[in-house]
Amino acid sequence: MNRHLAEIGQAIAPGAHGPLVSDQARWHTTGALVLPDNMSLLHLPPVSPELNPVVNVWEFLRANRLPFQ
Repeated sequence: MNRHLAEIGQAIAPGAHGPLVSDQARWHTTGALVLPDNMSLLHLPPVSPELNPVVNVWEFLRANRLPFQ
């Protein structure tokens, strides 16, 4: 995750600040994260499927594509 954050931080324009929206997965909230100075993390509330579009993708896949329930 730290490598990923560093890559994103390098892509942000000089002098700009980049907010990154993430869920509250353990690897997004650990104290071991090294966040670049030009970034900040904005965590979604713990239960917010309407704000996290991947939840809708998983619901669709479970209902229509995955052979097991």
